[in-house]
Amino acid sequence: MLYTPEQRRRRDASPWTPVQGFLAAFQFLVFLVSLGLVLYFLATGEGWLAATISIVFKTLILYTIMVTGAIWEKEVFGQYLFAPTFFWEDVVSFIVISLHTAYMAVLIFDLAGPGVQMAITLAAYATYAVNAAQFLLKLRAARLQSEAMEAAAASSAAAADGASAAPLTERAAG
Repeated sequence: MLYTPEQRRRRDASPWTPVQGFLAAFQFLVFLVSLGLVLYFLATGEGWLAATISIVFKTLILYTIMVTGAIWEKEVFGQYLFAPTFFWEDVVSFIVISLHTAYMAVLIFDLAGPGVQMAITLAAYATYAVNAAQFLLKLRAARLQSEAMEAAAASSAAAADGASAAPLTERAAG
């Protein structure tokens, strides 16, 4: 089970749930634009500044979603990170954030040229793509769990209605 009924209630009531949804979609859009700019730079040698600005922007959004995600996880599961339900997603998220932070350090401290910077970015982006897939699969699992719980509740309600209607039918027939 992905969420207990109480965790599901807290998830649905949390103001951070829609924030996470918005930030995740926005980050993915920024990722796609940035990836295009990075690949353009690698293919042509032009557009380094645009690619760099996009990577820095993507990294800032990543930091924001990591902080708000930790707050959301605390509200829903009672701990800031590594709740059992999202343990592996959090592990990969830390790899993603480490690679983005490594890029920022290389950029800020001028530790390597554009080629190395873009190589770090591609590693960060590949790991981010894996992490995004993890979260999409988790979202799908949550939806399937919700549908199954709703179907079970509807089935129970129908059975209860049928059981209470049966004595009336038997009395009417008798």
